[in-house]
Amino acid sequence: MERSQKQEQSAAETKEPKTGADLLVESLINEGVETLFGYPGGAALPIFDALYKAQNSFDQILARHEQGSIHAAEGYARVSGKPGVVVATSGPGATNLVTGIADAMIDSLPLIVITGQVAQGVIGTDAFQEVDVMGVTTPITKHNYQVRDVKDLPRIVKEAFHIATTGRPGPVLIDMPKDISAEVIEAEFQANVELDLPGYQPTTKPNPLQTKKLAEAIGNAKKPVLLTGAGILFAEASEQVREFAEKYSLPVASTLLGLGAFPGDHPLFMGMAGMHGTYTSNTALYECDLLINIGARFDDRLTGKLTSFAPNATVAHIDIDPAEIGKNVPTDIPIVGDAKEALTKLLTHDIKQPEHDEWLVQIHENKENYPLWFNTPDQEMIGQWVIKKVHEATKGNAIVTTDVGQHQMWTAQYYTFTQPDRWVSSGGLGTMGFGFPAAIGAQLAKPDDTVVAIVGDGGFQMTLQELSILQEKGLPVKVIIVNNQALGMVRQWQEAFYSERYSQSIFSIQPDFVKLAESYNIKGMQLKTQDEFIKALPEIFNYEGPVVVDARVLQQENVFPMIAPGSGINEMIGVKP
Repeated sequence: MERSQKQEQSAAETKEPKTGADLLVESLINEGVETLFGYPGGAALPIFDALYKAQNSFDQILARHEQGSIHAAEGYARVSGKPGVVVATSGPGATNLVTGIADAMIDSLPLIVITGQVAQGVIGTDAFQEVDVMGVTTPITKHNYQVRDVKDLPRIVKEAFHIATTGRPGPVLIDMPKDISAEVIEAEFQANVELDLPGYQPTTKPNPLQTKKLAEAIGNAKKPVLLTGAGILFAEASEQVREFAEKYSLPVASTLLGLGAFPGDHPLFMGMAGMHGTYTSNTALYECDLLINIGARFDDRLTGKLTSFAPNATVAHIDIDPAEIGKNVPTDIPIVGDAKEALTKLLTHDIKQPEHDEWLVQIHENKENYPLWFNTPDQEMIGQWVIKKVHEATKGNAIVTTDVGQHQMWTAQYYTFTQPDRWVSSGGLGTMGFGFPAAIGAQLAKPDDTVVAIVGDGGFQMTLQELSILQEKGLPVKVIIVNNQALGMVRQWQEAFYSERYSQSIFSIQPDFVKLAESYNIKGMQLKTQDEFIKALPEIFNYEGPVVVDARVLQQENVFPMIAPGSGINEMIGVKP
């Protein structure tokens, strides 16, 4: 036998056998996955063993809780445009991911969630750490799979990535029984798996008859409004929406998650709409005669009482998801399709310029007469002031993440986003604990950018254990805790609607956030006055590593304007006096 033949035979005899988990990992590599978030456990050990063997192929991020891993994956997905990939074990590992899966589903974030599962032979027997993850996650995933044949893995992974990233993005779950992961296989990995999904064909190109109807409606409008949603960001259509608005002088209101889709400093921009939106945006939505919604859900925090939302308007709705059109607000001109495709088509139409000079004058006057406002104390800090100073220090160029609550609304109001994909927040689900791990994912996606996590003291305490990742991975995230020693939005609602009965919304004890940061070898600062904060800003943002800032703000400050639950969009309270 020749030498080369002997070498080949020897290599074949000593080659480590391949498992189903190896096939899974090879499939992830084939999909171009570079960053993977996870937390190991018994049923997922074959997967993590395969990841160990392929550790040079991924940046593997060990979170300290599964909730941290999936929120980090959401932040990564939101900023990078690539699917976030998460691996966890069965039972409690899988159920700890549920909040993040639901959050990604409602906010249209592409995730690939891989869960270990007990062996097929004991599924249904209440085996140790068994949960029916398929039953639990079916309502909150775009699709889910339980692998029953190891040969199906390349196809399943290929389909999962396709489904998660096309049409309306969302989470797809792959449940891996342990016997499938551990099964030794002889088959070679097949990279070129053909997709065969006849039942899944998202509509991307709009109906030309519907775009023509919208073009005619624009030409006839006297009070048009353009509402921008996150669908514009997912479609990478910010340039087209700006060109469209400028071409026809359309005043623009934004949803919470649509911020940055249209430049926040543009003369046509009216600000965020909805429960804590600007007077100008909400008044325009109430009075308009043509409402063009691009890529936004008509959710209740936007619309308020439905009978008072755009009551005299012809409503056009452009959305990749046909289920959203007409779901909450009756739609006169439905356009199913990708936002960029629809806008590109609309820009080719010879649309008559709308005669709406008086409308533009009225909107300009509203912006001048009823701006966002707050009263600044002499030296004590309030959340709005803190966020304005962060905006000034970063020149509006940072990637900003938040939890949910007062600090979230103040950031939406006072941090002006002029670029797309710089705003990462939990919208539809309103998830506390989201903001800080999402910042970790965003920083991993954009290592050269400044990433700021603006969080509440309540939400930060839910996922603060992920500080370990900052030090471990050398991530220079700046954490600004807007610390009012309360669950701020809960306290505000209890003040306004429950006769100041502050039930379980005030923190009597908190950790020392500076010592906590230092225990992770991270710079910590506690700042109590405006002078202290202004003096510290250069140090915070010039420091090369992570920083945790405990910014002590007044507890009694509220978010205004506000539309009370059940009220119409025209019934704002707290408008500038």
